[in-house]
Amino acid sequence: MKQSEHFETLAVHAGKSIDRATGAVTPPLALSTTFERGADGSFPSGFSYARTDNPARRSLEQCIAALEGGGRAFCFASGSAAVTATFSLLRPGEHLLAPAECYHGTLSQIRSLFAPHGIEFSLFEGHGAADLEAAWRPNTRLVWVETPSNPLLGITDIAAIARLAHAHGARLAVDSTFATPLAQRPLDLGADLAVHSTTKYFGGHSDVTGGVVIVRDDALTQALTNLQVLGGAVPSPFDCWLIHRSIATLACRFRAQSESAMRVAQQLATSSAVDKVYYPGLATHPDHALARRQMRYFGGIVSFCVPGGASEALAAAARLKLFTRATSLGGIESLIEHRASIEGPTTRTPQNLLRLSIGLEHADDLIADLTQALAGS
Repeated sequence: MKQSEHFETLAVHAGKSIDRATGAVTPPLALSTTFERGADGSFPSGFSYARTDNPARRSLEQCIAALEGGGRAFCFASGSAAVTATFSLLRPGEHLLAPAECYHGTLSQIRSLFAPHGIEFSLFEGHGAADLEAAWRPNTRLVWVETPSNPLLGITDIAAIARLAHAHGARLAVDSTFATPLAQRPLDLGADLAVHSTTKYFGGHSDVTGGVVIVRDDALTQALTNLQVLGGAVPSPFDCWLIHRSIATLACRFRAQSESAMRVAQQLATSSAVDKVYYPGLATHPDHALARRQMRYFGGIVSFCVPGGASEALAAAARLKLFTRATSLGGIESLIEHRASIEGPTTRTPQNLLRLSIGLEHADDLIADLTQALAGS
């Protein structure tokens, strides 16, 4: 296939080829855990053992690497496993900088899995390069950012943070799950690692878990190869096949979800039953100008606060008919979640905040459902 720069074409064709044995247009699924050696002891097929590599994972990794603008992609069994692999690049005594406003699972990993093994860390407030300066140390080796952030949809200037990190001899890793490579490509903006939970928009149907790390640097490629193969937290062939299948419609889904999310956010912003709306597509968002410069689409996640506290937020969520009360995001069905109750007693998330993941329902129906729920009917 001739290489294309258009996302939609890459999403359909990258990593795929007609099966030579059968002529199948859809790649067949190879579930085998092991592969035959040649008489000379080599592996003529290019595959030896499923943990090391398998056809479905290789195809998926080639596709995602192409969508992120080149380099090498490494798929893992979950988004958390991809984050674990990224932080495992650090050595005891090295320092990690991460935002205080961040997915609570990531912060739990840092505190529970890495700090006890000698990885130092600091959390910084804000989203700009200047916000990191006070927390910087001589042994800082990795900066982690999440943009848009979960659940307050803050936007970080990837290019500015990358310049700062590189000037200090550190690397930058970006969790771009909320954006997808259709909206932003962190490696093009100077990041060293792009990380996604492929459970979310890549999979898109709430039926498969996965994660991926994408890099262009040769040293990182070798390190992540070791972490993937020796660590063994790899996705099954069927999981890879499902995610690759779903990527073909990613552009259509994400555009539609972004458009509906914008309409929902605009409607919520006019409601007297809403105190505050968090969505980078709104002109009132403090990072709107940066989001317009850095992103092609603003994504399908909208957060908002209702008057009162947790009980009022939970009551409003319970009155919804089309939104399902469930964790996760990026699927074809719209979800709502009271993040503070999920994150626990240490949460920084406002108790009256609800996070929406906009699906593929008609925006008018979603708006009508939210309107009746907020009215208390």
